[in-house]
Amino acid sequence: MCGIFAIFSKDGQPIEPKIYHGCVHTLREIAYRQSGKQRHRGPDDTGVKVIPEDGVVLIHERLAVVGVHTGHQPLVSESGDVIVVANGEIYNYLEQSAEIAKKRGHYKPKSDCNVIVELYEEYGEQLLEYITGMFAFVLYDKRTKNILIARDPFGIIPLYIGEDVDGNVWVASEMKCLVEFCPKLELFKTGELRVGPANNLQRKTYFKEQWIEHVPTQTVDLTLLRSKFESAVRSHLQCDVPFGALLSGGVDSSLVASIASKLRRERDPKYRLKTFSVGLRNAPDFKAARLVADYIDSDHTEVIFEIDDALDGIRDIIYHLETYDVTTVRCSLPMLLLARHIKSTGIKMILSGEGADEILGGYLYFFKAPNPVEFHKELVKRVQLINVSDCLRANKVTMAKGLELRVPFLDTAFVNYVMSVRPEDKIPGDLNCLDNQQKYRIEKHILRAAFANNYLPNEVLWRQKEQFSDGVGYDWIDSIRRVATSHITDAQFATAVERFPINTPTTKEAYYYRSIFEELFPGPAAAQTVTRWVPRLDWGCPEDPSGRAQAVHQVHQ
Repeated sequence: MCGIFAIFSKDGQPIEPKIYHGCVHTLREIAYRQSGKQRHRGPDDTGVKVIPEDGVVLIHERLAVVGVHTGHQPLVSESGDVIVVANGEIYNYLEQSAEIAKKRGHYKPKSDCNVIVELYEEYGEQLLEYITGMFAFVLYDKRTKNILIARDPFGIIPLYIGEDVDGNVWVASEMKCLVEFCPKLELFKTGELRVGPANNLQRKTYFKEQWIEHVPTQTVDLTLLRSKFESAVRSHLQCDVPFGALLSGGVDSSLVASIASKLRRERDPKYRLKTFSVGLRNAPDFKAARLVADYIDSDHTEVIFEIDDALDGIRDIIYHLETYDVTTVRCSLPMLLLARHIKSTGIKMILSGEGADEILGGYLYFFKAPNPVEFHKELVKRVQLINVSDCLRANKVTMAKGLELRVPFLDTAFVNYVMSVRPEDKIPGDLNCLDNQQKYRIEKHILRAAFANNYLPNEVLWRQKEQFSDGVGYDWIDSIRRVATSHITDAQFATAVERFPINTPTTKEAYYYRSIFEELFPGPAAAQTVTRWVPRLDWGCPEDPSGRAQAVHQVHQ
């Protein structure tokens, strides 16, 4: 995983040097400087390709995970006409490489993303029908002066697009690279591509599935669910560098770690996966994570943090996240401390459990769903918004420390299967009314039932959802809420509507984060890239996003 950056002249003509901070800067100098603001995403290498006659520059900040010695970017076709900068992992690149080799007689990709170049030459914009993975990429075709920009179906990889005062198009993995120059700025949509010349980019949606518009009627097949998820984890293990797994002690991360261990032991029976947990002393997650680590015999590390150490990072985390959403800020600070520790051990890739709650209905507020149809519609909404919540947090926090995070639950084939299961099979029930069938109606019950044999200890397999910001220690949310609130006076809060007409903060804690965000990323365009994570108030849920605020929550000691 890396960082990408590009500037395209609005008319395909050279971009003249500009005065910037009192000095004359060439296009390359400006681009290199702005891309440098996301260089934490690619600590291993910076690749620059300038096409001055077309007014084009593409930059790649590289974190080398696959094809360590051969995957330098920008990637260029054999003819030299097609140039690509890509961020992410193409999980089916070996299969696609084999198909390319059949047609060419010989083909050895420099990295997983190299197939984007070859597939474009073969299929044009239809190449997106042939790749699966997490990705955002920018492609430039010198022959036609056409651009192709695309983002993966669920937005695992971030991508922003903007326009400067001259009408030139800017693209970057992180907004901080663009906000200074682009009064027009937006978050690139998931499952979308834009294609054409810079002054006429056409939007197209390439990811279209039945479950998005229609309520499914297919009953669940637990055996199929299990095999599809095992296949997803297997595909996410492609890696040429040391890796590990996050282990919170919840069912999602625990299953990822358990399956990854089993798969690696097919080749090495003595293999021990490195797993990591974070929390305050005696955090609820630690006990459950230890149970799992012992059960799967992982090489486990607990990272204990102090509240003040995490609070020190509020401003830093908002800078890296590029959001003021309360729940995202809360849970990202412990995760940032964990990412720093993991990177210090030499690991460059980490597996995680994000995505399960969105596709399986794992959040505790789903118990308030009035009926299966509304439950499914809310799942679709959460999947479509995961790019501005869990995926944004997981990617930007880990990449702040040059650590790649992979999410097997968001494997496209697995998501499509689970989201095509009828909501009646997934909707959680009232735990107090199900007696001996209780475990089959807990949230994500079909996932738990599918892995009921020899994957996890029962105490963890059937453990209730504990949101990450709660599981690291209940004192954490109470403390950050109290400290953030203390920074805002009643008089300041009374001006919330006037000062912040976009996404007006409704608590002093939210006002504080919004104030920091406004200072770092001024202007309405930046503010509009943020979506707040709030449970369904119309279902009778409290506004506070903490799982502990939900009536069904059970206290874990």
